[in-house]
Amino acid sequence: MIASAQEERVFQALDSFEIEIPSWGFANTGTRFGKFVQPSAATTIEEKLSDAGQVHRYTGCCPSVALHVLWDFPEGRASVAQVKTLAAKYGVRIGSINPNVFQDQIYKHGSLGNPDPEVRAAALRHILDCIEIAKDTGSRDISLWFADGSNYPGTANIRRRRAWFEEGLKEAHGRLAAWQRLLVEYKPFEPAFYHTDIADWGMALLLARAAGPQARVLVDTGHHYQAQNIEQIVAWLLSEEMLGGFHFNDRRYADDDLTIGSIDPYQVFRIFHEIHFFVWETGQPPEVAYMIDQSHNLKNKIEEMIQTAVTAQELYAKAALVDHAALARHQQRCELIEAEECLKAAFATDVRPTIRAWRRAKGLPEDPLAAFRASGYLERAARERAEKNKGLVASYA
Repeated sequence: MIASAQEERVFQALDSFEIEIPSWGFANTGTRFGKFVQPSAATTIEEKLSDAGQVHRYTGCCPSVALHVLWDFPEGRASVAQVKTLAAKYGVRIGSINPNVFQDQIYKHGSLGNPDPEVRAAALRHILDCIEIAKDTGSRDISLWFADGSNYPGTANIRRRRAWFEEGLKEAHGRLAAWQRLLVEYKPFEPAFYHTDIADWGMALLLARAAGPQARVLVDTGHHYQAQNIEQIVAWLLSEEMLGGFHFNDRRYADDDLTIGSIDPYQVFRIFHEIHFFVWETGQPPEVAYMIDQSHNLKNKIEEMIQTAVTAQELYAKAALVDHAALARHQQRCELIEAEECLKAAFATDVRPTIRAWRRAKGLPEDPLAAFRASGYLERAARERAEKNKGLVASYA
């Protein structure tokens, strides 16, 4: 492929690529054992949106922010106008809305799968409230993750819990506007260690189909067993027209929530390739929401988010360079080495010079991380927020 054609493909890929960043990625986070406080961490929704605006300003690919209702709307639906105003102030928009049915004490034995009908009703009311908030914010996607499950054999009626989930999701689906979607996420374990009610993509698929035609599956790249072939899951969901979106992160063992591409960039490349290949074969770009879900407990939060966005751009651009016609020909002829080399050639391509050219054309800094560091924003945030964050140390101890 000549350089100009390669550059055109990268430019086209980057022009269409957006990845949503999570508000909670800017706040103090840690492990199940405790939180690690950073002086510059965001402590309010305004600070989160301000930080998110910095990421989009320097990368050009993060125009929306995923929000958690309990964490980001201090007065529930009454907060919507204020939060929308703040998002616009900092150059971003509100993205997916995330209900929280895992934090309150009533969810000790589950939410939509809880044996207590009053708890199930409370969980459903919260989800329905979140759907209304999403209508107010203009958010298409309501992302549902459930911690429901059990830790010991014989302690839960697995079939009955599935039925309760179907019932709740159907009711939630019935409240969607015509332009909205429910995204059903899955996780094989943690915090439920014997059985998790939505433990894999097949269970999520069945529940999404039971919910209704506007429900899809959300794939969190950390929510899989070791060595699971995630791109195969992506390919199947694409074929079934049920892939709704991603929560991207990386892992060494399980749900580590590490920076995207920090452990296995080739896996992220392969996932993006499956989507590009699907579009090449069908001519039908799927409605897939790319989102980040990481725990920035050691790296600086804003810098890690910029690093994440830049890595995602690079891997998406590399995947766009696969010669699909040649690959399809090699696959048909069972030319194994040639087919694999076709993938590896795209992955090995250094797309960074072309991405820098794309950034120049868009009026963006060629090196987003360096430009952010030179801006002085991080130092100002640390000075302004240090006392508030210092006061949190005792509460996390």
